[in-house]
Amino acid sequence: MLIAWVVAYLVITIGIGLWAAKRVHNSKDYLVAGRKLPLYMSAATVFATWFGAETVLSVSATFTRDGLGGVVADPFGSSFCLVFVAAFFAAAFYRMDLLTIGDFYHKRYSKTVEVATSVAICISYLGWTAAQLTALGLAFSVLSGGVLSLEAGIYLSAVIVLGYTIWGGMWSVALTDLFQSVVILVGLAAVAWLVGDMAGGSSRVIAAAYDAGKLDFFPKGGTKEWLWFAAAWATMAIGSIPQQDVFQRVTSAKNEKTAIAGCLIGGGVYFAFAFVPMFIAYAALTIDPRYAGLFASDDAREIQRILPDLILNRTPMWAQVFFFGALLSAILSTASGALMAPTALFTENVVRPFAPRMGDRQFLLLLRVVLVTFTLAALLFGLNSRSTMYEMVQNAYKVTLVSCIVPLAGGIYWKRANNAGAILSVVFGLFAWGVAEAFAAEATMPPQFVGLAFSLFGMVAGSFVPRPIVAAHPHHGRN
Repeated sequence: MLIAWVVAYLVITIGIGLWAAKRVHNSKDYLVAGRKLPLYMSAATVFATWFGAETVLSVSATFTRDGLGGVVADPFGSSFCLVFVAAFFAAAFYRMDLLTIGDFYHKRYSKTVEVATSVAICISYLGWTAAQLTALGLAFSVLSGGVLSLEAGIYLSAVIVLGYTIWGGMWSVALTDLFQSVVILVGLAAVAWLVGDMAGGSSRVIAAAYDAGKLDFFPKGGTKEWLWFAAAWATMAIGSIPQQDVFQRVTSAKNEKTAIAGCLIGGGVYFAFAFVPMFIAYAALTIDPRYAGLFASDDAREIQRILPDLILNRTPMWAQVFFFGALLSAILSTASGALMAPTALFTENVVRPFAPRMGDRQFLLLLRVVLVTFTLAALLFGLNSRSTMYEMVQNAYKVTLVSCIVPLAGGIYWKRANNAGAILSVVFGLFAWGVAEAFAAEATMPPQFVGLAFSLFGMVAGSFVPRPIVAAHPHHGRN
């Protein structure tokens, strides 16, 4: 019966995505939904894109193991990211009337900076997208009772997400996000009420977490612990600002005010609701302490089975339908956006500059080809990674933190920022971070902070280098 409900849900989602394809008439419709999204849809896309697999399965499991201090990156850092975007970047993004964030780097600096930053951002999406495919694969594996292996489930998840995203683009993402947001909110709220009751009431679950020290937020230790705590927060809060999915949601809104409000509302709902899966996961540990045994597994991904196992083995059918409906909604909404973003960026800012005369129909075809290619790359990444989804997402945003945020912020707020500074910022940041990761990964100073510092240094140094003075040619008049 549960399988039948899941199949029906997937059919409905795919149907909405394909129906949305009717609204796609050109590349602007495909990439930013024609810049027509009203506030409720804008906020829903922000919430649904952020509320992904790692929030439900991985952040919740990490909280049960490490407490609030272990999830400083998400939801704390990721929620602050949306506040920062709304306060400092949304208006600038919207007014420039661009298709991708890579267009900003081109317009403000040069084609070189555009390509370099676009490649870095696209690479960062591999971990994010792979995390969603891994989560969907895990859900399919659990639902099948182990008949489908995790690897087979990941393959199936890639086919499904690609199937409804490839035709409708951002319109598919927006309309399915709206539907999926409702399912997430209703489904997880109902499951939290049931599981909390099974654990003896919400007060007992919260008291148990408090007694176990899980509600302690700030680190205990010296300089190193505080720096790594700050780095985890900054990686998500700042490193995820120069991302195409954030840019698309801002620029898909119908006007500037809607873009800013959609970011704030979506981010606020996300922060508040991200604690619901954490509550459910700790309630599971309260109901059956044996789930703590998953923390000792050699495969870090095993801790993510806490919630699916509890729901399947301890709850009635209606709760199973609600939970897996919410879980699939969270995964599908995030996965579709995670596929669309690098596809748009790579096609528009890495490939298209080398084919400037490409027509709109050819560009749409190329977008879909790149979408398939990126899906295959994320699929391979997911199949070969043994990290938790939470770890994959954090690692992904280190790339953009050390290479893209300084040129972005400098380009908007510092008039002196120039092309030389932007190039040095990207090169210095990536190089320093790579060296630190290779030779001092466990040092007191986190590698991503080393990369960020060098990125800032590169921007300042390059922008203050005197420009060569071109000698004026003497004017020769007619004899």
